[in-house]
Amino acid sequence: MNDLVRAHTDLDETDLEWLHLLVSEWQLLADLSFADLVLWLPTRDGDRYISVAQMRPNTGPTSYQDDMVGHTVPRGRRPLLDAALDEGRIVREGDPEWREEVPVRVESIPVRRDSRVLGVIARNTNLLTVRTPSRLELTYLQSAADLAQMIATGAFPYPDQQGGMDRAPRVGDGFIRLDADGIVQYASPNALSAYHRLGLNADLVGLELGQTTAELAPTRGPVDESLVKLASGWAPREAEIEGADCVIQLRAIPLKPRGERIGSIILLRDVTELRRRERELLTKDATIREIHHRVKNNLQTVAALLRLQSRRIGAAGGDNPDSPANPAKVALDEAVRRVGSIAIVHETLSQNLDERVEFDEIADRVLAMVAELSPGRITHRRTGRFGVLDAETATPLSMVLTEIVQNALEHAFGPGEKGTVEVGAARSESGRGPGRLLVTVQDDGRGLPAGFDPHTSGNLGLQIVRTLVEGELGGRFEMTTAHEGGTRVIIDLPLPPAKR
Repeated sequence: MNDLVRAHTDLDETDLEWLHLLVSEWQLLADLSFADLVLWLPTRDGDRYISVAQMRPNTGPTSYQDDMVGHTVPRGRRPLLDAALDEGRIVREGDPEWREEVPVRVESIPVRRDSRVLGVIARNTNLLTVRTPSRLELTYLQSAADLAQMIATGAFPYPDQQGGMDRAPRVGDGFIRLDADGIVQYASPNALSAYHRLGLNADLVGLELGQTTAELAPTRGPVDESLVKLASGWAPREAEIEGADCVIQLRAIPLKPRGERIGSIILLRDVTELRRRERELLTKDATIREIHHRVKNNLQTVAALLRLQSRRIGAAGGDNPDSPANPAKVALDEAVRRVGSIAIVHETLSQNLDERVEFDEIADRVLAMVAELSPGRITHRRTGRFGVLDAETATPLSMVLTEIVQNALEHAFGPGEKGTVEVGAARSESGRGPGRLLVTVQDDGRGLPAGFDPHTSGNLGLQIVRTLVEGELGGRFEMTTAHEGGTRVIIDLPLPPAKR
């Protein structure tokens, strides 16, 4: 609709926003009218109309088998459109049209905003199945007539009611018509069933809906005046009523076809099952986050025990506990950092609603944790963005990053030397397949020794890196001497599509 309006009409952005409000609400008019709706706008040159939106009814047969959006008609070919646009009134004159042997009653409703008529809604009713209308159908049609008159005077839709609930009730979900005093004139079978689930043991017709609803709502203390006003239809509002065994969603639409409120439409829907499933999902999410929190705590406990054991080994051997010469102590310290990197991921997951993490924060924490090995000697920095990663990728990648940076700090620089370790990240997204993540870790140290092959030689840390990158992550691992000096590690990983 945006493209058609901007390309063919002189309407501004505020007019377009009003049309969007109308289109978001006009399913209600289509269902109450048992009719198709097509929105026609005059073109910039004034010689034609162009259809920019269409809605079919859920309550009756359609009058259009084809999509009408984008069609144009010359001005003068459809007199009802001309009359509604020029005179600003609803036009119903004329005999039914015949379309593919189907009689169709056509009406035109001007769409007014403030003092201007922006366009015309053509309301097309399929008359093939016309029969003696029931009380429900008569109430629907009368309510549709009131809404159409409000559209023609610019009183509908209500802007304040937009952006409310996730899915507003529809006519077929439950329908109640109130008079000006809030007394129920008609209630559909679905609406009556919903109130019976709330605890009503009588018919709704003749009751004051606001007071009845407030008495059925399980509240303590004084009556909720806002709920009384909502159910009485005094203002366009939405709310939910939670009974003992059900949750009912209510929406009130005041009817003001001539400026004064003559009554209201109350739409309602039983959302009990929907809310139950939402609560189950929230409970599941909370449980998963609690599991990650406990795993993080357990890993931190393991790291603390390993750290304590490392100190005991140094003390028992008569060495300085902080000396790097003791192989057992070095191995335990490396294990502490490996466990710590996994704990960082679980800590992040415990704070999220899904199994995805912002890995840039994790990378920064891993760099800071490993840099504690050489305080004051090594400068570390990160460039680029890792972005959001699934837990299945984040956990092994955090270990890989820990091992590579730790390896650089231990072997790239001699005792007392200062240097820099830089971690870079670059993502490439693909619309047709999985994207890729390119991670580089480069230092300005002494470089690789002659004849060193990272795929066959190296310590336990490099073995862990190869196993995780090539085996678990399905990526590529390279380790070379950089042209400008130092060592460069390149990790190229496929990124699985985001889970929905």
